[in-house]
Amino acid sequence: MSIVTVQLGQCGNQIGFEVFDTLFSDSHDFQGLCSKKENEAYQASCQERFFREEENGVPVARAVLIDMEPKVINQTLTKASQSGRWKYGQHACFCQKQGSGNNWAYGYSVHGPRHEESIMNLIQKEVEKCDSLSGFFIIMSIAGGTGSGLGAFITQDLQDQYSNSLRMNQIIWPYGTGEVIVQNYNSIMTLSHLYRSSDALLVHENDAVHKICAKLMNIKQISFSDINQVLAHQLGSVFQPTYSEEGAFHYRRNPLGIDWQVRPPISRLPAIGKMSLKKELHFNTSIANLVILRGKEVQNADLEGFKDPALYTSWLQPDIAFNVWKTQRAFNRYEKSAALVSNSQFLVKPLDMIVGKAWNMFASKAYVHQYTKFGIEEEDFLDSFTLLEQVVSSYSNI
Repeated sequence: MSIVTVQLGQCGNQIGFEVFDTLFSDSHDFQGLCSKKENEAYQASCQERFFREEENGVPVARAVLIDMEPKVINQTLTKASQSGRWKYGQHACFCQKQGSGNNWAYGYSVHGPRHEESIMNLIQKEVEKCDSLSGFFIIMSIAGGTGSGLGAFITQDLQDQYSNSLRMNQIIWPYGTGEVIVQNYNSIMTLSHLYRSSDALLVHENDAVHKICAKLMNIKQISFSDINQVLAHQLGSVFQPTYSEEGAFHYRRNPLGIDWQVRPPISRLPAIGKMSLKKELHFNTSIANLVILRGKEVQNADLEGFKDPALYTSWLQPDIAFNVWKTQRAFNRYEKSAALVSNSQFLVKPLDMIVGKAWNMFASKAYVHQYTKFGIEEEDFLDSFTLLEQVVSSYSNI
């Protein structure tokens, strides 16, 4: 079962390179914690999942690279090629209209329809090279302009054309103090559209990853490369295969194997407008938690704390809401590693904050004309506010 990765914009392409480089390195690093047979099965599973072989034997990432200008794509292609270990195949870049770089509407309403056919043809060519397609992994920022707008558009196309395949979007949550004045507009538009068309949103907050680099890794001058490498290690530890009791590495149709969305009845839609949280959140209640353990002594790990019913919503039992994957096959030269993927209330406050800031701007009609001139109506803003307030309300009350 193979995954086709779609790397969108500067953010998606730079992170995508680090992810593939991490996956390749991990699959070729054998630390001896598992048998040679297990390691060979692990490597074969990774190769089938994320890479394909060319005639000259060089692994090619199962990926499509998309950006509105060639600079970042060319840099990404060059870095992969210069590694001498793997390379990229499909890519596309388009000339961007000056002054539209931070406008979500331009990416969604102009770039999307204009380049839809060529982009989807590239994706189809990559899909046809898979013996069995599991789904799509779309890497993108939500706060930028054309990348997030085009990303929302392409995800909808994937929903229409590949309805039986998983669509997982890895999205980068913007810094609280961002440099793009309309980043909150871009974020609510992206999130509301992805909520309708994506099967799962895997979220990384820039502020949180920045703290990891500063406090845990003691990096003094943090670069985007540092941040992207942390993201790549987190994603790689989750997406690599796990060894089953039947003696074969495997994936599930959903690579993370957990429930992702709370969709309340339409009748519970909140009134249009900015609402504050009904109650202060003192505890991070979860719908589902997945723990992935790799390396030495994984079978001895004490996971009883994750089975506490107090961690989960009242309508789910821990044995349903909690899952654990274990393998002695170490990840990326770490003797031991653990990853937690959680569907919980963790993002309620950040989401509520973005919606609140966007609503305050919208109430004064600030910058709305930059979107309406590209076909986004005020009603589209209101629909996005309504949907995301619904999500905030639903997660606040689980």
